Amino acid sequence: MSDAVPAAAPQLTEYPGYWAVEDADRPAIVMAGSGETMTFAELHEQACRIANLFRSLGLGFGDHMAFCLENRIEFLPLAWGAHYAGLRYTAVSSRLTADELAYIVDDCGARVFITSPYKEDVLAEVTAATPNVEARFSIGGELPDHAPFEDAVAAQSSEADPDWKSGTDMLYSSGTTGRPKGVKRTLVPEPLGTGGSISAMAQFLFGSLPGGTYLSPAPLYHSAPLRFCMGYLGLGTTIIVMEKFDPEESLALIERHGVTDSQWVPTMFVRMLKLDDEVRARYDVSTLRAAIHAAAPCPVDVKRQMIDWWGPVVYEYYAGTEGTGLTFTNSEDWLAHPGTVGRALMGEVVIVDDEGNELPTGEEGGIYFRSDIKVEYHNDPEKTAAARLGDDLSTLGDVGRLDEDGFLYLTDRKAYMIISGGVNIYPQETENILTMHPAVFDVAVIGVPNDDFGEEVKAVVQLVEPSAAGADLERELIAYCRSQLADVKCPRTVDFRDELPRHPTGKLYKRLLKDEYWSGRDVRI
Repeated sequence: MSDAVPAAAPQLTEYPGYWAVEDADRPAIVMAGSGETMTFAELHEQACRIANLFRSLGLGFGDHMAFCLENRIEFLPLAWGAHYAGLRYTAVSSRLTADELAYIVDDCGARVFITSPYKEDVLAEVTAATPNVEARFSIGGELPDHAPFEDAVAAQSSEADPDWKSGTDMLYSSGTTGRPKGVKRTLVPEPLGTGGSISAMAQFLFGSLPGGTYLSPAPLYHSAPLRFCMGYLGLGTTIIVMEKFDPEESLALIERHGVTDSQWVPTMFVRMLKLDDEVRARYDVSTLRAAIHAAAPCPVDVKRQMIDWWGPVVYEYYAGTEGTGLTFTNSEDWLAHPGTVGRALMGEVVIVDDEGNELPTGEEGGIYFRSDIKVEYHNDPEKTAAARLGDDLSTLGDVGRLDEDGFLYLTDRKAYMIISGGVNIYPQETENILTMHPAVFDVAVIGVPNDDFGEEVKAVVQLVEPSAAGADLERELIAYCRSQLADVKCPRTVDFRDELPRHPTGKLYKRLLKDEYWSGRDVRI
């Protein structure tokens, strides 16, 4: 083992290299479906080989790579390899179309791109559209113009370089003007193993300890699953990765592996609660110490039922990929303040009106975090500026209020972002596609209530020829959108209107449309 692995330095324990010495043979990653397993020693060795591969290709501290993979055992070692090499790394959704995928790979400035045969159907287009990529690799099978990743990694040294510095992710959030934007965090040259915020959160908020087991039921390319899996691995926790979420299998995995920690989105709670009582009672979930959720508002009744079922182990936080602030609530505080997303733990929550004036307790307005942390949206100075107010306030674009005890409640999204099943969708991208259909005169895309997913995407369309409205055209518009965008971004339903509510200046009063569909509810998300 390399001299770079610290023998005893508590502040430098939060990476797999430490656990490769302390607990070498314990599983680090277990794939839930296939049973494939990788120990901490194997994970560290793979990460070192991958980091050395990047260095052999000429990539240095702060350079960029991107990868697009389904949930598979190579995913997290690849991320750690980029981290060991001091790179910025972008995990890209495996659900994107060729155009969407190529845009992100090109925009982030990736010098290396890694994928699998899962994306074989779009790779010719992606390759043609990303000429700045210097090296391409395929994991798990042959692909045209992509070298076998396994062979390239096996040829590298398994030794760590004592001078390696930690890298960081640059993940993409949906863009209000149609294209997603990379959240570019400051990259400081810190030694491998320097304490991470997720590891600290796990220990101090959730009581997580080395030797635990963490269940990850979501796609790893999302920011929270990726960062939490990396953080928990740094803490010495075994990660159980589900290839695809299934409600009953999730319960079976908790029992089978004695899962102590987990992270969910509210849609998963809903699907588990809909299982028959007999099925739910079949599985022992008493090992759970922390069931963490975020990403989307959780209906009050759903969360109360989960606490009744699993006990006071349900935790919630509100934050963004940007990392400029964080609120947190445990089960006890939430039961005393139903619907809250917690009190501020990082940054101060400030509610402001449209003119930027701070509002008093109880009044609804834009949610800002007061913090010294500065975040840049890659290649988008306008979005960077729009997310800030003055020198120390930044927003994720949500609307809410604070109560007398400092607990935050979300009530709406200023930018009309839709969160469906935990996936962020900005409607502008969908509107830009639909508006080009020859039958469409005007279009608004909004989030409307869905009992399972929280929200679903709906298009409200004004036609060139109103008489053409009907089920056939609805199916055509949905198919047209899906031919150019990931299906999760496309409308599930289309409503036709004679006219959309626009001001004479052209401004669309989307709030009026949303209010129709959310009538009778306390919130509009």
